[in-house]
Amino acid sequence: MRIVLLGAPGAGKGTQAARISERYGIPHISTGDILREAVKQGTQLGRRAESYMSRGELVPDEVVIGIVAERLRQPDCAKGFLLDGFPRTVAQAKALDKALAETGCHLDAVVNLEIDDAEVVRRLSSRRVCGSCGAIASPAGTSEPCASCGGELITRSDDRPEAVRRRLQVYKEQTEPLVEYYSKAGILCRELAVGTVDEVFDRVSQTLDR
Repeated sequence: MRIVLLGAPGAGKGTQAARISERYGIPHISTGDILREAVKQGTQLGRRAESYMSRGELVPDEVVIGIVAERLRQPDCAKGFLLDGFPRTVAQAKALDKALAETGCHLDAVVNLEIDDAEVVRRLSSRRVCGSCGAIASPAGTSEPCASCGGELITRSDDRPEAVRRRLQVYKEQTEPLVEYYSKAGILCRELAVGTVDEVFDRVSQTLDR
């Protein structure tokens, strides 16, 4: 099964992606992770990506698409994959379609985790992360150290309400057009990202099973 997972910041994509990957036995492919891995391995595209990342600039579409295409050609993706964080724009979506078509494949489903703005602001502004290892903890009021490494829990600057609202605006401008794109393609699955983690996963898995 070949799946793309969409959703606004705070929709729970990372949590649901891990569960979907385990249930269907497909690799969870995070754009950030594969960019860092390509840089670490020193591939040609990785070196190009590093030249932008080291300057704090966005990596151009053609480089990101190339790195994603390289990853999808690896043996563990033969039976499917779950893409998280890509595509982010319609241009990237079209490039992905083209790359898959060249290998005789296509996407089976695009899951959009839907959540309203107020809930996104509430979730992100109430969470804390470990300043050492990056693990996420909540609620914000807890004074306990990180359960993973004992580090201090902090509120990230981009999780403050005003920053979250700006992130939402960027998401809507760049990524929400993907919802229309994949809806027209007939592969969009809309799922409410509210309730417990188990409740959301049950709805998503029932949809994918169908």
